[in-house]
Amino acid sequence: MLKSTIRKLAMSTAANSLKIVPNRALTQNLSKDVWSLTNEAAAVAAQNSRNKNRELINLGQGFFSYSPPDFAIQEAQKALDSPMVNQYAPTKGRVSLLQSLKQLYSPLYGTELKAENVQVTTGANEGILSCLVGLLNPGDEVIVFEPFFDQYISNIQIPGGKVTYVPLHPPKEMAQRPTLGTEWRVDYDELRRAVTPKTKALILNTPHNPVGKVFTREELLQIGQICVENNIIIISDEVYEHLYFTPEFTRIATLTPELGQLTLSVGSAGKSFAATGWRVGWVVSLNPDLLKFVAMAHTRICFSTPSPAQEACANSLQVALENNYFETMRQEYIRKFEIFTKVFDELGLPYTKPEGTYFVLADFSKVKIPEDYPFPEELKSKGKDFRISYWLVNELGVVAIPPTEFYIPEHEKVAENLLRFAVCKTDEYLEKAVDRLRLLKNYM
Repeated sequence: MLKSTIRKLAMSTAANSLKIVPNRALTQNLSKDVWSLTNEAAAVAAQNSRNKNRELINLGQGFFSYSPPDFAIQEAQKALDSPMVNQYAPTKGRVSLLQSLKQLYSPLYGTELKAENVQVTTGANEGILSCLVGLLNPGDEVIVFEPFFDQYISNIQIPGGKVTYVPLHPPKEMAQRPTLGTEWRVDYDELRRAVTPKTKALILNTPHNPVGKVFTREELLQIGQICVENNIIIISDEVYEHLYFTPEFTRIATLTPELGQLTLSVGSAGKSFAATGWRVGWVVSLNPDLLKFVAMAHTRICFSTPSPAQEACANSLQVALENNYFETMRQEYIRKFEIFTKVFDELGLPYTKPEGTYFVLADFSKVKIPEDYPFPEELKSKGKDFRISYWLVNELGVVAIPPTEFYIPEHEKVAENLLRFAVCKTDEYLEKAVDRLRLLKNYM
């Protein structure tokens, strides 16, 4: 009798499970994302006859091939040795990390920040999600510049928001010559037309992934003025804030008092210390009344951020401020780009010279790929760059990311000949990549 009842319950549960309607923001597109497709293609390509006896060079996802600096590792080890540091952290963030962040940002913002101006989050992505969950109601619209970091889209849609896309227009001669990030431009009339009474927020990313553009003071003032006129909240994704190679990095929140009150700026320990697995980020705002909604959402999403990683980050920031770490890191990345982009200069392949981040976009229009190359069926409906990427990993053993994933289908033609490469690798690894990419001359 008991077995029969259990069996009926199980059958009933199975039947009911078919009626579940999940969150459409998570299920409306179940095709494989760019990360899955690229990693799967790389795993298969590593075993083919051309790659079997050579190292696969992975310049795809932005993960580091080297460890965080020694002082950060030491601080992480010390944090684990303290019993109380291994317990729940306050939802606002550990006092030590809030103090270090205030010390870091107060000079940059030109005012003495308080704890109420900072919220620690579990990585920058959770910080952006918390901004959106804390602010959006169903039907609210969020403007996103295209190309975009793909996580923005689901983060907007999960709380019921609607995405409005405004393109960064690429240089007209992108396929003919090396270009600059400043040549990727916003059409401000186009931006104004995108604004409606339902527009609640705008996501800005500077330095920009994947373009490598650092928005200028003038560009930010133009964007900011439109936001001020329409009471639009600015979520400024500044995770690459320490990786800029222009004379200055301008923070939109610091330009005018009005912009300071409308802006939530997002930062990342992972990008700052080559420690993406720490999952420590933060949101800074001159407007504590705005930031409190982010704090409310963060509390509901994950309550608090791992305490040992926070403590390690707090103490690492102190060391970094004393030993000029961030400036040293910038110089190291200038060198990395010099190492890597020389192969494109040698081959005459155009690229956008990075003004920031650790990414570079290169144009492969001149590379001749056989028309009858055996591409997988699942790539035939994707942008051309997916096929270029697949060919590159199979023939040369180099992994890159196809950037049409960061466009809506109607606009992906802009990037169909581009590939994104990550240079957050050792100099030795980048030299290997250059040697491998030199083989492209056989296909030009």
